[in-house]
Amino acid sequence: MRSIDFKKRVAPKSTELKRVHLLNWQSSGQSSGQSSGQPSGQSSGRSGFLLPLLIRSIQSKLASLRSCHCSTVGLIGGLAIVLVLIPTQAWAQTSSSAGVIGIFDAAFSGIVKLMSDLLFFSIGGFPLIVLWLFIGAIFFTIRLGFINFRAFKHAIDIVTGKYDDPNDEGEVSHFQALATALSGTVGLGNIAGVAVAIEVGGPGAMFWLTLTGLFGMTSKFVECTLAQKYRLERPDGTVAGGPMYTLSRGLPGLGLGSLGRGLAVLFCVLCILGSLGGANMFQSNQAYSAISGLFPGLPNWLFGLLLAGGTAVVIIGGIQRIGAIAGLLVPAMAVVYILGCLWIILTNLTEVPNAVTTVITEAFAPRAVEGGIIGTIVAGIRRATFSNEAGVGSAAIAHSAARTDEPVREGIVSLLEPFIDTVVICNMTAIVIVLTQVYQKETTGLSGVQLTLDAFRSINSWFPAVLVIAILLFAFSTIISWSYYGEMAWGYLFGFNSVIVYKILYVVCVFIGAVVGLSAVIDFSDLSLLSMSIPNLIGSYLLSGQVAADLRDYMDRLRSGRMLTYAQKIVTQQGE
Repeated sequence: MRSIDFKKRVAPKSTELKRVHLLNWQSSGQSSGQSSGQPSGQSSGRSGFLLPLLIRSIQSKLASLRSCHCSTVGLIGGLAIVLVLIPTQAWAQTSSSAGVIGIFDAAFSGIVKLMSDLLFFSIGGFPLIVLWLFIGAIFFTIRLGFINFRAFKHAIDIVTGKYDDPNDEGEVSHFQALATALSGTVGLGNIAGVAVAIEVGGPGAMFWLTLTGLFGMTSKFVECTLAQKYRLERPDGTVAGGPMYTLSRGLPGLGLGSLGRGLAVLFCVLCILGSLGGANMFQSNQAYSAISGLFPGLPNWLFGLLLAGGTAVVIIGGIQRIGAIAGLLVPAMAVVYILGCLWIILTNLTEVPNAVTTVITEAFAPRAVEGGIIGTIVAGIRRATFSNEAGVGSAAIAHSAARTDEPVREGIVSLLEPFIDTVVICNMTAIVIVLTQVYQKETTGLSGVQLTLDAFRSINSWFPAVLVIAILLFAFSTIISWSYYGEMAWGYLFGFNSVIVYKILYVVCVFIGAVVGLSAVIDFSDLSLLSMSIPNLIGSYLLSGQVAADLRDYMDRLRSGRMLTYAQKIVTQQGE
């Protein structure tokens, strides 16, 4: 996922790698509108009111839409999602010299401010959305008896294929589902976001990041188990799953059918918007920014065409091709990046104990950190929740496609995702930055990516090329995985016969992201992505009792020996 850190309510200090952080705002303090005497939210009143109208319109017309010609409906839906969010007032207020791109970008500024004021409303120094995600993770961990630790070894057994049964319904293996989900979460945030978390909260932020990642494993387990439990098997043999199906098919059993369907529509709208911006245009923009440093003469339009073409080739093949490519990309990018970090660690091996001691000590007694220990805790929790997306519900869409007849089993597989993303990869970045002490140097004007590049450059002048390769792999893997998430959301709203419209729109956005910068549009997209956690966690809370019951049954069968591996099934069948 892209890096999202809200440090100050001012513009980023540098545009060298554009928009490495979403708004670089602080959750507490005054906005630019307030500082000029403008009441909070006043500028966004006209620009923000159309989104709820769109959601209610889609919900009320969903049945009739699906009875129409799906391609036409999909096209109309795509245009509606884009055009209805453009307030007419923005066209009049923006000068003609700004051009269409500037007008389009300015149209979203008011909506961005309104959404950020709501999501990042400060409660005791903690942004509301961060508390929503973190408290949910703690609740599920306690509710399910610390399953994130109890089932860790079993999760590895599943991913290695011991329980893979080719006859089970689904489209991808457990490993491919995990790789697809990881490719969507492991991204530039693991590189840039960690650097800024340390710069803002000090090395101690990494302690709280790790702790949050461990709790987030259970949030991921709950949402992915439910996605498997309530997935829809389509007539052509493919499956459709995710929080929208959990909400629309699970909540009616609690007598909350209308709430479930409404939340499902809201989730899908937010997912589509999130997939087109932060998970698409931002990734291609940052990938070009990184590679242009190695090849200064490379035209952005050529890079955009190549990246868009590669994306099209992969996503046309659906989840099976995405899973296959992700199964190759994720190990490759992890190996490249981890080996690069390990080389730096080995070069500074004698300093590792001091670095670890610094992280633990400053977690509880930070030095020169704004906000003291609260500032350190917030920086760490923020980075973890935004990096692994636990509670957002995106990865549940990928895990719902796994071949299995045991929903809990795929939920256990998903436990590994926050561990790899946050506990392993984010901490690799952290140790490298703390060891090289680049965070202590004068960093005015440097982005998070640049801080990590400087850490790599401390070893050798050519070593940042390793990081650039990792950035390209991270960006491309995120793009292809999120295309599937958006596709499933689009299909739920407009019918799966119209997803070609979404795929074309998605590929076009890949090209646009590499060529131009739409800062406010991408900011809006990222806020939409974070907002997905609201309907997702509401459903997860309400259905957590079912997850607990299913988990008890599964673990009882596993401990008693009734849970057979695929090899044991074959032997049993042959004996009969």
